Amino acid sequence: MAVVKLTIGGRTFDVACQDGEEPSLEAAARMLDREAQAFASQSGRMTETQMLLMSGLMLADRASTEGGAAPVSAPDVTGLRAATERAEALADAVEARLEG
Repeated sequence: MAVVKLTIGGRTFDVACQDGEEPSLEAAARMLDREAQAFASQSGRMTETQMLLMSGLMLADRASTEGGAAPVSAPDVTGLRAATERAEALADAVEARLEG
């Protein structure tokens, strides 16, 4: 199992993933970081959890708006499942860090 150091919204997270999944996890983190930068300036008023939640919601909204009318093919479903698993792993890592 690999551990990847990700920076999102100016905060660094160590996230475990399966060997070989590092590039896709890093790409997902870059997308989340771009959204989080808008909230990073509000860090005094926004908790880490709120920043990540709002960033994730902005990405989900954009994905549903941009791709909502297009039919989803079988390869896209596989990609969505993989992205969902990575997002869940990232959320679990954030939650564990906040608890610990």
